[in-house]
Amino acid sequence: MNSDSGDDRRQESCGTPGELRGAAVVLRPTTEADVPTLDRIVREPEVAAWWSVPDDYRDMLAVLVDDEVIGAIQFSEETDPEFRHAGIDIFLTTNRHGQGLGTDAVRTLAHWLIHKRGHHRLTIDPAAANTAAIRSYRKVGFKPVGIMRAYGRDYRTGGWADGLLMDLLADELT
Repeated sequence: MNSDSGDDRRQESCGTPGELRGAAVVLRPTTEADVPTLDRIVREPEVAAWWSVPDDYRDMLAVLVDDEVIGAIQFSEETDPEFRHAGIDIFLTTNRHGQGLGTDAVRTLAHWLIHKRGHHRLTIDPAAANTAAIRSYRKVGFKPVGIMRAYGRDYRTGGWADGLLMDLLADELT
């Protein structure tokens, strides 16, 4: 899934992929030029219902289709060999929802985290009410683990929202 340029190998050795190619999406480290687009996307009402505006996009990967930035995906890693796993979060521009692109992006990053970074388990934690995201994650192989009550800020109401913890074991990746 990775291209073979030397820059990609350097970035990968530091824990950040260079360019990852999925069926329809390309994931690459964000650049300063991506920030205005990502800021606009994260403020779209359907995206803002589930995401706050990040302080920084540098730790994210831009999600591209046909060289157009359509969102961002990020991961966090537990590197202790006794608990080696990673978590994923993603947002896409509203006009690209429902096209399988988020599923493709999550699957592409999951493949890299499992096969290149050596994680045996991945987690994702959408708001329990975010049924579209949950459907997408199930297509990749994520399974519900349980509800986390009052887990995160509900950006629609200002209160607290339940989250759904989902996980995927390496051999469950579809």
